Parts: sequence; C-alpha cells; structure tokens
Amino acid sequence: MIAPAVPPGAPGAASEPIIRLSDVHKIYGSGEDQVRALRGISLSLDPGDYVAIMGPSGSGKSTLMHILGCLDVPSEGEYELAGTPVSRMSSRALARVRNQRVGFVFQSFNLLPRSSLARNVELPLLYAGVGRQERKERALKALAKVGLAERARALPAQLSGGQRQRVAIARALVNDPSIVLADEPTGNLDSKTGQEILALFGELHEQGHTVILVTHDPQVASRAGKIVRIVDGKVANGNGHDAA
Repeated sequence: MIAPAVPPGAPGAASEPIIRLSDVHKIYGSGEDQVRALRGISLSLDPGDYVAIMGPSGSGKSTLMHILGCLDVPSEGEYELAGTPVSRMSSRALARVRNQRVGFVFQSFNLLPRSSLARNVELPLLYAGVGRQERKERALKALAKVGLAERARALPAQLSGGQRQRVAIARALVNDPSIVLADEPTGNLDSKTGQEILALFGELHEQGHTVILVTHDPQVASRAGKIVRIVDGKVANGNGHDAA
C-alpha cells in the first residue's frame, strides 16, 4: 500500500487550493524570435485532485507542467503553491519545493543506468541531506510500495519498461510529496503495463495525493477526475471539468 497523504476535507487538510495560476504567460526568446508558450493560463486545483492535462504537440502542456513543478517560472502572471506566490520564493526555496513537495515521473524514466534501483530511489533523499541509513530504509520502503523491493540491487537495464517506470514512481514518492506530476507516464509502455502503472496513480489519488498527468491519450485522461485541455497556450475549457 502507498502511504497516505492527508485526504481533502480531513482534519489538518489544506482549506485553500494547492495550486492557483492567475493569467500565467511563458515567453521564450525576444524580438522576432519570441515564442509565447503559454498565453494567460488561469487554473485552480484542490488538494487531492486527480487532473489530466491534455493538448496537441506544441500546445504548451509540458511548459505548464514545468511551471507547476517549479522547474520553470512564469514570465508574467502569478503562480501560488499552497497559498505562497512562487515568484517570492528564493532559488533555495524553489529547490526545496522540487525536492520535498513535488514528485516527478517522466516518460523516459530518467534513471541512472549504472546505479542500483535503491540508489536511484535514494537520490531525492541524498539531495535533501538525509542520512545514509535512513535513505536506505526509505528507498526500500518506496520500492516495496511498487512491488520491487526484491530487485533493489538490480540495475535499470535488467528491468522491463514497466518495472523501470515503477522505480521512477518509487523515486517520486520517497519524500512523500503532496503533488505527483507525471509527463506521459505510459508513453513508452505496452497497453497492459500502462494499465498497471495507471492503477498505481489511482491508488495515489485514493490516498489523498494530488496527481497531475500530462497526456495525449484520452483513455489515460479518462482515469482523472478533471481534464484540462490546453490549445495554443490557453486553457480551452475553463478550470477543467469532470472526466467522462
């Protein structure tokens, strides 16, 4: 079982949106080379939401995910994370948010090929300054949550694609983040394995984590409670709606 976050509405749960974007723009380059990747995104998500961000290639959905995960910052507009404007955070505070409050899962897994599964999962803890023994224990617990504790000493190349994605999920969860961001998490997987990975995200949601998936696949998006469609850098359907 995946360790629970604080469910929405429970004692101690946040009473305000965990994510609020107000007229967010993202501009790359300048002059004739200027590209507006985002054009006035306004969005509000509550703790425990399960959201799919959809859009065609080049629509700005990955740029939006990078901003949500504090990997990038808006050029204009305001992003509030749990009530705190990101623009007021120092670079050190942003790094701490990325390390401790947000878990990232990427389509390409982003595992270190020469490091064991346990060492890969330990990385966020290493950056957070957690001691060696605690890192080891928490990494093994995270691997157990995704059914791979017995493979802790294996290398990524010894695993299937689905198993490597499970390791990436374990790494994302090891710091018990409140938000899990996943960019096309089933894009490199066969249908059966993809369904197994989506079941893991469903369990995360049931335990109270805020889950945000970036996907082009309607079947993947249908698992979410809200769908936000991005077209030409704008939200095409307000603040999202319930998935059918």
